[in-house]
Amino acid sequence: MKEERNFYQLEKNIVALKENIDELQSGEKAGKKEKILELRKKIEKEWAKISPDLSPLHIVQIARHPKRPYTLDYIDYMIEDFMEIHGDRRAGDDPAIVAGFGFYRGSTVGLIGHQKGRTTRERISRNFGQPNPEGYRKALRVMKLAEKFGFPIVTFIDTPGAYPGVRAEEQGQAEAIAYNLREISKLKIPVVNVVIGEGGSGGALAVGVGDAILMLENSFYSVISPEGCAAILWKDQEAVKKAAENLKIGAKDLLDMGIIDKIIAEPPGGAHIDPEQTFKNVDKDLNLILKKLRQISPEERIKMRYKKFREIGVFREK
Repeated sequence: MKEERNFYQLEKNIVALKENIDELQSGEKAGKKEKILELRKKIEKEWAKISPDLSPLHIVQIARHPKRPYTLDYIDYMIEDFMEIHGDRRAGDDPAIVAGFGFYRGSTVGLIGHQKGRTTRERISRNFGQPNPEGYRKALRVMKLAEKFGFPIVTFIDTPGAYPGVRAEEQGQAEAIAYNLREISKLKIPVVNVVIGEGGSGGALAVGVGDAILMLENSFYSVISPEGCAAILWKDQEAVKKAAENLKIGAKDLLDMGIIDKIIAEPPGGAHIDPEQTFKNVDKDLNLILKKLRQISPEERIKMRYKKFREIGVFREK
């Protein structure tokens, strides 16, 4: 059966242009740079036509795009000599979460992120990016080690949510998430969270407490998926679009509500159309925020972190 080329209907023309770019990049044709530049301009024009019509549900689809860059893609581009840490020293390892240390712009940082997998085999082995309790405990192990040596932490968030299986509950899923929230909030080192795709419920929040939350333009961050919300509130999967609209899960809404601190721009068409430009955009904003956080004392950072999360959800009636 022929594989569907476009993940959501609006991107059909953009995907065709992207495939032409990929063909040119893999070949040795004369004048390919000029042709690639021309095709990128066409993508920009096509994106300018469809972007005003993007609904919250379209944003969800872009955030879940199977060709979107994942945690290890960002690490490969931005980090030198990455050394992955395995296991939580209690139950085992969780491939759904990648954790370790590497050099970012010459300085050591701790790195944690969800990893969904590309192939069917890898997606199954990584549980589609849905962590078990040992994943959160592994993440906290790396954070505590980073604190011991004074290394900042960067987390990449991209998960449908914590794994909702029986074994996960038996192993203390809720406790592992809650424990992480408490312990991360007390860390004396800078912690930066970057939402690169899906920010799903407790699965995201367990590694999503930090001094600054950055979010890619076409990612989303939510207490529940639109599908889950539709099932609970409307008991109807036809209500997914309505759920996505009412949840206010997009980057702009979250910035307006003070939940995130900065929106990172994506190239026309989304991160999967031009991953390299996406990496550069993330690198630029991440470097700026880390420089800023390093200039603040640990005591002041903890106070600011506490204040930031206490203010989320506060509103005034007129």
